[in-house]
Amino acid sequence: MSDSESSKRGSTVGSSASSRSRRARGGHTTGPEAQQHLLRAADELFYREGVRSVGVDAVVERAGVNKMSLYRQFSSKDDLVMAYLERKDAQFFGYVETSFAKHSGDPAKQLQQYFDDLAARASAEGYRGCPFVNVAVEFPDTVHPARQFVFRNKERLLARLTELATAAGADDPEMLASSLALLIEGVYAASQTYRAGSSPVLAAPKAAARLIAAACGGKTGR
Repeated sequence: MSDSESSKRGSTVGSSASSRSRRARGGHTTGPEAQQHLLRAADELFYREGVRSVGVDAVVERAGVNKMSLYRQFSSKDDLVMAYLERKDAQFFGYVETSFAKHSGDPAKQLQQYFDDLAARASAEGYRGCPFVNVAVEFPDTVHPARQFVFRNKERLLARLTELATAAGADDPEMLASSLALLIEGVYAASQTYRAGSSPVLAAPKAAARLIAAACGGKTGR
């Protein structure tokens, strides 16, 4: 075999190996599997670094798929952002209902437990606050689908708090629910403007207990 033939053969083998490597990284990852890889990557990057600052190339690279796979699953970056919000919404209400389930049948304690759990979660290293607050800051246009999604998320939480405040016998359930919702937003903000495990965040459960007791005739989740 001549040197030129050897060179061609080596080039072909090298090219084939490179192609196989690219396919292993993403070319053969399609459909539901690719979608899950992309959503996990978007979840991590959007939450940590912000939706606007992360491009689709970064998501594709983190997911280990090719860009064509992304556009097969999502028509645009906005479409991916909405899927990210859906994922975060399910995760968030999973946290909420897990807290409430610890004291089934005792609505005052259910409300209190959520603040106990929130303070612990908001004190963890790497916590970046509420993903919906973060998105609201990044999308100033209130009619944008992402902002509309944020409104729905917050309204759903407020409705759930009102439901439990009513069941707990609050004299003004809507006022208690609104006060607790405001305290929750304060925890989100303090988690980012103070250090992890800061006293304002850790004070939230006690502040919630006082609100609940005042509204429910001395009944408390403690």
